[in-house]
Amino acid sequence: MKLFPALLAAACALASQTQALAQDWPTKPVRILVGSAPGGGTDAMARAVADRLGPLLKQPVVVENRPGASNTLAADVTAKSTDGHTMVMGVSTAHAIAPHLLKLGYDSDKDLVPVAFVGAVPNVLVINNSLPVDSVQSLIKLAKSQPGKLNYATSGAGSTQHIAAELFKDQAGVFITHIPYRGSGPALIDLVGGQVQLSFDTMPSVIGQIKSGRIKALAVASDKRNPQLPNVPTMAEAGMKNVEMSAWYGIYMPAATPKAVQDRVYAEVTKVLAMPETQTRLGAIGADLTPMTQPQFAAFHAAENKRFAELIARKNIKLD
Repeated sequence: MKLFPALLAAACALASQTQALAQDWPTKPVRILVGSAPGGGTDAMARAVADRLGPLLKQPVVVENRPGASNTLAADVTAKSTDGHTMVMGVSTAHAIAPHLLKLGYDSDKDLVPVAFVGAVPNVLVINNSLPVDSVQSLIKLAKSQPGKLNYATSGAGSTQHIAAELFKDQAGVFITHIPYRGSGPALIDLVGGQVQLSFDTMPSVIGQIKSGRIKALAVASDKRNPQLPNVPTMAEAGMKNVEMSAWYGIYMPAATPKAVQDRVYAEVTKVLAMPETQTRLGAIGADLTPMTQPQFAAFHAAENKRFAELIARKNIKLD
């Protein structure tokens, strides 16, 4: 019977050590890796969080861009990190799509853990201003008259932009050519410049260019209109009922990260997302900041992984 008090004391000591670990962490600057170039939606999400997270953690929080391989380079570095201070601003491209299209150097489900869900943004069908169309249906008509001559830009093969475009091509019965870039920033430069004619990019990447009149939005790929673009129809309203696509974002950490540290990151990121200035900043780029607990985020990750696996298999989507 003397064993129980000893076990209880050990458990209390462990709990105290765990709590101390969470309070002492971080002991040096924290890195948030981003799998795309500056200027894209993932980068915007990461910087909005990092700017407010640093003061709460009492350490600098640095955003580091590692573009390439469908946003998975940053995830790969994070999965293999052992410094205890590296995380990645995950995006659906890397964590729910790429595992079904690429041979990765890490296991997205075993080597990384979802910690804090940030939000989601819709993809938007945008075109270069010189393209002589003003609606989704007139774009389809033009594409059918010029098979293969229209090019669509993406932030990389396997991105939500790529999947959305392939769904659009399948439903519309058109052939448009895929031009993958290393991030939304470079893709947008060429879209504005006319080197490519259209894109299904995410709202944060294109909202500024739409509002400045440098590109034209034809439809949002969500189930309802976005408050930032109230006059732009949904794809369903434009006659394309099965072309819905949004990108979602969240903080992932190496699976070996102590649970106490995960809990600390979750708590502090949740505080950042509740700040009015953060909500205003991300709301301005069309983000929906839907709160989730860590278990809810894990379940959502699993469900999205399954959904995209089935979609990619059903539509026989492959990397170009």
